[in-house]
This record gives sequence, C-alpha cells and structure tokens, in this order.
Amino acid sequence: MRTAIVTDTNSGISIEKAKELGIFIIPMPVVIGENTYLEHQNITHAELYRAMREHLDISSSQPSPGYVTDLWDSILASGYDEIVYIPMSSGLSGSCQSAAMLAEDYNGNVFVVDNHRISVTQEASVYDAKHLAESGFSAAKIKESLEKHAYDASIYISVDSLEYLKKGGRITPAAAAFAAVINLKPVLTIQGDKLDSFAKMRGMKLCEKKMIEAMQKDIETRFSDIPHAQLVVATAGTFENPADAEHWRQTVQNAFPDCNVRYSPLSCSIACHTGINAAGAGVVRIEKR
Repeated sequence: MRTAIVTDTNSGISIEKAKELGIFIIPMPVVIGENTYLEHQNITHAELYRAMREHLDISSSQPSPGYVTDLWDSILASGYDEIVYIPMSSGLSGSCQSAAMLAEDYNGNVFVVDNHRISVTQEASVYDAKHLAESGFSAAKIKESLEKHAYDASIYISVDSLEYLKKGGRITPAAAAFAAVINLKPVLTIQGDKLDSFAKMRGMKLCEKKMIEAMQKDIETRFSDIPHAQLVVATAGTFENPADAEHWRQTVQNAFPDCNVRYSPLSCSIACHTGINAAGAGVVRIEKR
C-alpha cells in the first residue's frame, strides 16, 4: 500500500519543504479586505505584516472543499492507495470536520486525523505520520496512533499586541485598552482543542520566561513518563526582524540545552489572529526513529 501524507500550511511546513519530504500541502486562505490569498502561493509573511501595519481588515478562512478534493483526487490518481490528511485542530477551525465529511465519499481511502494540534505540534504529527507510512503502517493505523497521542503536546504563545485578539472577539475592547496602558501581555496555551488564557505578564520578557517555565513543568509532570529522546522543543513566532526570531530561539535553546531547538514562522493564517511579533513555543512527543 502506498500511503500519502497531506497537511495544511498551519503546520508551518512550506510547500518547498513538503516537496523535499514527499508530503502534500494545502495552503490556508487569508482574507485581506475583499481579497482572498493562499499562503505560499500569492501572499508572503512580509506582505501580511505590511497589511497589519496598515490596520486593514484581516481574517483567516477554511480551504475550499473543491481545492481539497481536487488534491485528494490527483494524489489517488497518481498511484497512491490511501491518504492520511492532518489538518489543524478541530477545536480551532471547522476545516477538520469539513474534511471528515468530504472523506466519506472516498470509500475508506482517505483518513482525516483530528489530533488536536497546530503549528509546531501539528508539524511533529506530520513527520510522525510520514515515518509510520515508510515503516509500513496503513493509513488506518497511522490515524489511530496520532489520535492516541494527541494530547502529548503543549503550546504556549504570547502576543505583543491585542489588536487581533480584540478583533476576533477573544478579548473585549475595554480589556484591551486597559492592558495596553499597563503593558499587560497575555500568555495563551493550547493543551488540546482550545486556545485558553494561561497567564498575564508585564511585558514580553516576562511572558517569554513564563512560557519556558511552563514547558519545563510540563516535561517534569505531564510528560514525565515519556523518554526525553522522544520529546521535541520548538519555537515559532511572527517576528518581523529575523534577529528577534533567532534571539527567541536561542533563549529557549539555553533553557533546554539537551534539545535541538529550531524556529519556524507561524503561518499567515495563524498570524491573522496573533498579530505581529508574537512569540510561541511548544513541547511535543514524537515517535521513536
């Protein structure tokens, strides 16, 4: 059986990287004003950040059903027997449920995985799926494994501006205004389905410290039964200045010297909700290699 692995750009995997790895990518739509763009096709991070600087109306959207099924059809027509599709968490978007409904018409050849992840933890799921497929696992078994370990992951993120959380209705205008006056920044977390409030700190430096402490605690408690060799720590963000991104990566690297910490830009679709200069990090279990 030839099993194809498909994901979306919210995993942080670029189209170029996907081609190199033999993975298929669905670009997530970004809406600016009345125009819709597809990540890695006709919008860049720099262009999105510029639109944010101009305070334009920005939002994210689901992939169109036709785009999804056209890709699945082309994959199956090219010689693959089955597909494992790993979209972003069902708790953060309706795209997972939509894909599951579309898969019902594929006679058991398309398996949609809901392992409640996004960004660096979703990326880890994709690499696990690729590894399992190359090890001879069927699509059904890959889906079973990914969903079994869905909650062996944590993400923390802090935003520099509350503008887009306010626009998305996650914080009231009054609370955003008060927080801006006293330089209060939120630390948010994803421990499965939902994006939840974790802490509020004075300034981004304290937020960064809080996120590192939270990951250290997760490793010591929630993930204490997982071998350290199967835990990955990664960073992400929406930094305009590459030097700031590297500084954040190195800060986390210093806190976890035994890990090979890397940095990935948050997808444009995620950036629509976090705004510019957000910092994030995650710890996630991976399959034995």
